[in-house]
Amino acid sequence: MTLHPHTARWLRSAVVSVAVASAVTLVPSTAEAATTLGAAAAQSGRYFGTAVAGGKLGDSQYTTILNREFNSITAENEMKWDHTEPSRNNFTFGSADRIANHARSQGKQLRGHTLVWHSQLPDWVKAIRDANTLRSVMNNHINTVAGRYRGQIHSWDVVNEAFADGGSGQLRPSVFRDVLGNGFIEEAFRTARTADPGAKLCYNDYSIEDWNSAKTQGVYNLVRDFKSRGVPIDCVGLQAHFGSGGAPGTFQTTIANMAALGVDVQITELDIAQAGSTQYANAVKACLNVQRCTGITTWGIRDSDSWRGSENPLLFDRSGNKKPAYESVLAALNGTSSGSPIQIGVNYRLVAQHSSKAAEIANSSTSAGATLRQWSVTSGTNQQFDFLDAGAGYYRIRARHSGLVLQASGTSSGADISQQPDTNATSQQWQVVDHGGSVISLVNRQSGLALDVWEVSTADGARISQWTLTGNANQRFQLQRA
Repeated sequence: MTLHPHTARWLRSAVVSVAVASAVTLVPSTAEAATTLGAAAAQSGRYFGTAVAGGKLGDSQYTTILNREFNSITAENEMKWDHTEPSRNNFTFGSADRIANHARSQGKQLRGHTLVWHSQLPDWVKAIRDANTLRSVMNNHINTVAGRYRGQIHSWDVVNEAFADGGSGQLRPSVFRDVLGNGFIEEAFRTARTADPGAKLCYNDYSIEDWNSAKTQGVYNLVRDFKSRGVPIDCVGLQAHFGSGGAPGTFQTTIANMAALGVDVQITELDIAQAGSTQYANAVKACLNVQRCTGITTWGIRDSDSWRGSENPLLFDRSGNKKPAYESVLAALNGTSSGSPIQIGVNYRLVAQHSSKAAEIANSSTSAGATLRQWSVTSGTNQQFDFLDAGAGYYRIRARHSGLVLQASGTSSGADISQQPDTNATSQQWQVVDHGGSVISLVNRQSGLALDVWEVSTADGARISQWTLTGNANQRFQLQRA
């Protein structure tokens, strides 16, 4: 078996083991819950996939589970450079084609992994020191590999693991960075767009799940820069190789903030040491709670297939049996592990956790355009709101005294929240992020930004606007029944 190459890296770097805060998935329940991972994920328009080794497609137990449970496939090693171009212009696609053909025959999405990576790179590429030669080699490789599977790939991991570990937030040393400079990532993405215009183009990395990590911030800044300049990037892949404690507490914040840049987020290589049920369910819920988190892939099927096999990190045991973590993931995908904290038809006060003051429409105005602020809790109906189902897991928030709904005035941080006639526009649609204990954050669909008490003020009259989701107390509101 070809081991996944992250093994050495795993030994070098500590894994964040802080458990993610409990989150309640808002995927609507169906009358009859789906019975497989792929079907359950598809209910919310997502995929649930796995990494596949071509050499195991002859294992009947392996393929039975693969074909039954997953609706997306990632080639574990077979599309990497050392497999596809072992010597210059000598392209070999037999193993990759086998996986692609299996995906097509089973009607499954196919993820491409990976075009440009410093690891599993043939020595002949590592030895290149001339920039023009390396640029030609890199672009030829992207054009040939992506071009071969043009129209077959859902998402390509165009560049993989380009950022350094530690606190620099900068790119790691590699032949690509050292010879071509930092611009090699942009060039790879632009080349990939031409090679396969229909594929989503992703940047993929590990240890970028904790929002407070310098490495995470480095990737965030890269994506923000690319989006601002029109560099073609469609998604960020969070590998999500976790220790036994599961995801870091800021995992959902990271997903939400990446998504707010205007890209999809994919959990691309999920495995968790000892496969704790709660840890797996929480990682899945973090994705489900962010609209643009579009899919989850586990890095292997059975524990015996894992590059971390001694840690038993997957959803099926060595005999192919479903583990308790499988059941917890299926329940989370089906939305049956717990209900939404929101009840339609109930009036609530939204009490800011940091100040214990309620969100209200200023001066009890009934006019369109009146803004949202915080004030000491009263019995006033201008502090009471009910939730209307806007579809796709979103709500409109209606002020009881006026019958108008809350709307973000724009897409920028700091934009006011006002009340407006109900049109069900995306600026009036809000996603509920459940922190447990009837404490929620509210994220606007149009902007991807969260309801936020300005400058963490505790004063009466402090305005409530929108800001990047941090999960801080000035973005957390206690639901109090009026």
